[in-house]
Amino acid sequence: MVIKTDKIPNPGETVLGGTFLMNPGGKGANQAVAASRLGGKVTFIAKIGNDMFGSQTTKILKKEGINTNYVVKDPEVPSGIALITVDEEGENSIVVAPGSNHNLLVQDIDSDILTSDKYNVMLVQLEIPIMTVEFAVLTAAESGIKVILNPAPAQKLRDYLLRHIWLITPDESEAEILTGIKIHNLTTAEAAATSLQKRGVKNVIITMGAQGAYVKAEDFTEMFPGVQVKAIDTTGAGDVFNAALAVATAEGKGLRDAVIYANKAASICVTRMGAQASAPYSEEVVL
Repeated sequence: MVIKTDKIPNPGETVLGGTFLMNPGGKGANQAVAASRLGGKVTFIAKIGNDMFGSQTTKILKKEGINTNYVVKDPEVPSGIALITVDEEGENSIVVAPGSNHNLLVQDIDSDILTSDKYNVMLVQLEIPIMTVEFAVLTAAESGIKVILNPAPAQKLRDYLLRHIWLITPDESEAEILTGIKIHNLTTAEAAATSLQKRGVKNVIITMGAQGAYVKAEDFTEMFPGVQVKAIDTTGAGDVFNAALAVATAEGKGLRDAVIYANKAASICVTRMGAQASAPYSEEVVL
């Protein structure tokens, strides 16, 4: 649920907002929709509530061409929601009530789906229990699937998990939580990325807003500038970036080309309002 306003309120402050929008969201769902629009063959694993938000979510995902056979319905816990404030510069402030997302358990996942004969990339976030994340990551990685972890909302992660990650994609604040290194330039970004690689991650991308994406891969290090546009709403930009990375990787692109593609896709997203609604289609992402 999104409100556009001139400024994001300070604690204790009430601000009169403008446009109100109610859109389907959630990091996983946003990424699934974006990946499907960009041409990916997508199966979504999630848990929804037995409520109107859950029913609406399933309908929208199916309409986007996403396989929802592994979306589980929770009979007791409601669907997750997010309250989002967006200011005139397009920056946002978000509070999430996780709901049924936090009740997606290991036993809810059919491990047969996490095999490389069906899929070659798994994109996962941290809006579900960490034990479920670890199970999915280890199962997929051991099957030969490339795992991309978007570590949001950020939390401390075990090295045992990180050693199974092909690519991790924190933003600056998430990288600081993961490594303890505050990022304010390329030198500190490299230090944080190096720290994650030493803990077992193969490739690291630190997204740095309009500046672009800092990449420390197994075989190269490079800063990829962002595409300059007039941002209207940055909600969902990170999700589109990650989805585009996943699709490009699944199509066999190298990491350099995948990042360029992801930057372009995300730059289109921020020129539109909404999370899933702003995700571009493959024909729009012209390099």
